[in-house]
Amino acid sequence: MKLYKTCIVFLLSSFGMHPGFAQYQKLHNKAIVVDTHNDILTTCLERGYSFDQDLRGKTHSDLNRFKEGGVDVQIFSIWCDGKQPNPFAYANRQIDTLYATAERNPGRVKIVYSSHELLKTVRKKKLAAMIGVEGGHMIENDLNKLDSLYKRGARYMTLTWNNSPPWASSAMEETKDSLLHQPKGLNDFGRNVVKRMNELGMLVDLSHVGEKTFWDAVSITTKPVLVSHSCVYNLCPAFRNLKDDQIKAVGKNGGVIHLNFFSGFLDSTYNKKYAAFAQKHKTERDSLLKINAEPYFADMILSEKYKAEVDAMKAPFHLLFDHLDYIVKLIGVDHVGLGSDFDGINSTPQLLDGVVNFPLITKELLARGYSKKDTRKILGGNFIRLLKANEK
Repeated sequence: MKLYKTCIVFLLSSFGMHPGFAQYQKLHNKAIVVDTHNDILTTCLERGYSFDQDLRGKTHSDLNRFKEGGVDVQIFSIWCDGKQPNPFAYANRQIDTLYATAERNPGRVKIVYSSHELLKTVRKKKLAAMIGVEGGHMIENDLNKLDSLYKRGARYMTLTWNNSPPWASSAMEETKDSLLHQPKGLNDFGRNVVKRMNELGMLVDLSHVGEKTFWDAVSITTKPVLVSHSCVYNLCPAFRNLKDDQIKAVGKNGGVIHLNFFSGFLDSTYNKKYAAFAQKHKTERDSLLKINAEPYFADMILSEKYKAEVDAMKAPFHLLFDHLDYIVKLIGVDHVGLGSDFDGINSTPQLLDGVVNFPLITKELLARGYSKKDTRKILGGNFIRLLKANEK
């Protein structure tokens, strides 16, 4: 019998089923895991992929790997930069891509429009797909286009991306005054955008927005706000991370901050290391910028080509949870979640190479002493509460 037990222990450890594996994996599988930000749609359009293909080695995400990582609800980002001609049409093209994927895979993924449909779809063990519009410039200064995107399924809109529409100022442009050619914050039209989003039940997302825009939006909104993919400024002073007073305001408002996995928003030493990397490959980067002026394009290409160098710069795994702990200590466990930014970032933390690694987050939360109840809140419960609070 002793030899039999020894063999069982050996077999379990050989397959990674070490003591504690069953506990965190079982909890992860039972919890509703929500990721509020993933850019795979943009990546697919730019590279001619479909995310129901096997994209291992090419992307952070695909349909099979969402299942493998236990992701139950994925909010797909609809994104383009401020230079994109006809951004509203481009947004609809990305939404079309999501609809086409769902139609090809009715047994695996369903687009959902409400908390009720979300829960029903998860119970059927399908991926509940939702839509988030990353950048208010895509409504082209037209509330009718905001309504149109909502009707197509958009359940949040980030008021700005790094660029500033005429009615709201972004964190990037508020930080660099030379870029901003308008007053900071929301103008009258911007305030009407927030009010209309509240009326529709569309979550107001305050990632990327400038501080003046942030405070204007918080003062106007009648619903709890979303921060879909941001981190803590005091731990990593990136221009669009949240300062303590902003974090406290989100808590007071009843909102939820979803943590971004980008190394540059987690690790205060990352930018210096990446600057050295960029200088080393400056000639090649400049050539890429001539092909496509958006730095995101050049950075992603270089990151793939020089993977070993980029991997060496990754943020330590523990930093993601240091940011999480910081927010919890300030405003409580009811106001934090996960917004990976997978397929929109060129550096992920160590151990988090893609959506298949989400169970490691559950494991670490338990190791840090979070209860099963609180872990379920962080993994997705807080977002579902936020969604319900915004619905009519």
